[in-house]
Amino acid sequence: MPASPTGGRASRRTVLVAAAGAATVAAAPRPALAHDTPPAGGWTASWAAVPTTIPPGAPAVLERQTVRHVAHLSLGGDQLRIRLSNEFGTAPLVVGEVHVARRQGAGASTAAVPGTDRRVTFSGHASATVPAGAPLVSDPVPLRVEDGSELLISIYFPQRTPVTTLAAFSYQENVIAAGNVTAARTVTAQSTVTQDLFLTGVSVRRRSGAIVALGDSITNGANTETNANHRWPDLLAARLRAARLDRGVVDLGVSGNRLLHDPNPPAGSDAEAYAAYFGQSGLRRFDRDVLAQPGARYLIVLLGVNDLGHPGTTAPASETVSAADLIAGHRQLVARAHQAGLRAYAGTILPFYGDTFGFYTPENERKRQELNAWIRHGHEYDGVIDFDAVMRDPAQPLRLNPAYDSGDHLHPNDAGMAAMAAAVPLRFFR
Repeated sequence: MPASPTGGRASRRTVLVAAAGAATVAAAPRPALAHDTPPAGGWTASWAAVPTTIPPGAPAVLERQTVRHVAHLSLGGDQLRIRLSNEFGTAPLVVGEVHVARRQGAGASTAAVPGTDRRVTFSGHASATVPAGAPLVSDPVPLRVEDGSELLISIYFPQRTPVTTLAAFSYQENVIAAGNVTAARTVTAQSTVTQDLFLTGVSVRRRSGAIVALGDSITNGANTETNANHRWPDLLAARLRAARLDRGVVDLGVSGNRLLHDPNPPAGSDAEAYAAYFGQSGLRRFDRDVLAQPGARYLIVLLGVNDLGHPGTTAPASETVSAADLIAGHRQLVARAHQAGLRAYAGTILPFYGDTFGFYTPENERKRQELNAWIRHGHEYDGVIDFDAVMRDPAQPLRLNPAYDSGDHLHPNDAGMAAMAAAVPLRFFR
């Protein structure tokens, strides 16, 4: 499937998607916040995906099939809970059975470690019906999982189920199999998808705290190697584990996401086939995607490039924003994070000169520079991660360093993701 101006690239194996050495700036110290102590409830988010709706047209359908997902956990524990979502469904979602197990192997493997399979229950029941528009959190599951390990989550759909709620770009191969094979150690795939279907979260029992990365395709992991977990939040989690810092990291990036606007493809444009996957605006989804994460204590924001680039490409020109508009939006994120007791950090917007999506203009560059100057020197965020300084080409600062460029001059490659993860000061989370 060719690249689309989502801020991401769809996998060719996806069968359910329609055609379609770091420089940092620290803010002034702030008083201690409520979340400076471990969460009393003892649950911490370990993995997450952003639910979105689907584009117009007939949805994919599951019927008497099992979807087996692979979730790369940032943090382990002795019990876990999963979160399902029917938030964009218009009818109740019937879930026949759910099992979890530790994954055996790596890459695209969906085999379970023998003896680790556990049935998941919901209010004591093996099956559940999720009301339209609602999420569903499971009972605690007694299964010990290690930091940085992989979990299999198998969900059986016994009746005709339109796929209405999903994360469209998982950069992980999940499989769909015939029948109820939720408890099977291995399954035979009918199809492979690089999407998360109705699954939006895993939390573990751990008195720790979670770092929530709120962003777009650059946080989502666009153009990185599938099945490799090379998104910068994954690599940040690995750094934290190596430093023995007990923190969960959840990736709430979604390709094409904007801070200020929901998807709004111009009528008759190609974007109508995929823009729904961009997700609700950062301001709109903040409570669901950030504040609802168990044990959330820290926020990292990297949003704004699509607000600059989408108007006139995949959104109406009337949605053009100013730097002042973006700054006002970021101020809202800071205020809402602080009100909930989170420490909030911002990443500067990466350069995108010569990008293949038509985002770059001298005016958009001026706005990027103005927004980045405010992030660096406004002292409203609790700290700054200067991704721009780390990722730009020293010889031509308006463009990505070629060593970190995936080829579209907007998204970092795997090496660039590693550089971004290395740019995050671990002292923010001590």
